[in-house]
Amino acid sequence: MLYVESDSTDAAFNLALEQYLFDVLSVENDLFMFWRNSDAVIVGLHQNTAEEINGSFIRRNNIPVIRRLSGGGAVFHDPGNLNFTIIRKVSAGEPDFRVSCRPILDALNSLGVNAVAGGRNDITVNGGKISGNAGYLRDGRLMHHGTILFDTNIEKMAEALRIPEDKFFSKGIDSARARVTNLREHLHEDMTMSEFMSFMRGQIIKDMTAYALSPRDYNAVKALCAKRYGTWDWNYGHSPDYGVEKRRRIPGFGAITVRMQVDGGTITGFAASGDYFGNRPGAELGALLENTRLEEQALLDRLSEIPFEEYFEGLARHEFARLLLD
Repeated sequence: MLYVESDSTDAAFNLALEQYLFDVLSVENDLFMFWRNSDAVIVGLHQNTAEEINGSFIRRNNIPVIRRLSGGGAVFHDPGNLNFTIIRKVSAGEPDFRVSCRPILDALNSLGVNAVAGGRNDITVNGGKISGNAGYLRDGRLMHHGTILFDTNIEKMAEALRIPEDKFFSKGIDSARARVTNLREHLHEDMTMSEFMSFMRGQIIKDMTAYALSPRDYNAVKALCAKRYGTWDWNYGHSPDYGVEKRRRIPGFGAITVRMQVDGGTITGFAASGDYFGNRPGAELGALLENTRLEEQALLDRLSEIPFEEYFEGLARHEFARLLLD
């Protein structure tokens, strides 16, 4: 098995690196990778991104949202979370995440904590979830990846993944919310994140062969990142088609209910109602918004071409854009 450690904390780059390792390097070798990201939300392949994130918090804090190749639920990454990826050949019908997680479980238990694989894809310590796992299977090879919450900012995680009170009508896969905890809280002797990473390397990669990415590897990963993981089309537009109903009361404007249909990340249906003032019918605005990408700059560009104040008196264009996004 080859060992790769990413020196990047960019979530889009690291997910592109995972796919590159799977597509190219794992054809001949099994692989293992440790990696960390700066603050980011990672959504599952089949999820509706808008339904999984607190959009206003995400935008205020410039937190990227990246879609991964595997299914499952949305997770929050930050420097206090250690990610691992195992890519290996599997037998037909095999993959059980407990098999892939065995080296991680053994290493964690050697710290004196009671790490247990349970549920569909969790690792828990004393009943609290410290790890969520997911897998991508193709051509007899499994890419299994998981988190280890060592010293994650739980409050920021909760806020980034706080589900809005809007009503979504979607075929996307919802995240299963469980009580999470940091591993560091359960250690008998405290250690820093750096010490924990050194410990995990010593436990897991001692019999592996280190693989250093070549300039050619880096260039290929960057190209994949630019083509897929760094794009709005993949991270937001790839969401299943959905409908959403949003109810808001905006000071100085009034109450408004917005109903939207979104297909492939673009607006295909729109209606608004409420006690606000306006001289033109909302149905007319709905027709003008059709085929507009549900992304802030795309909305503002489209709204700049419309006599917006005639539909919603006292509501600024940027406030309306945020209403549709948040």
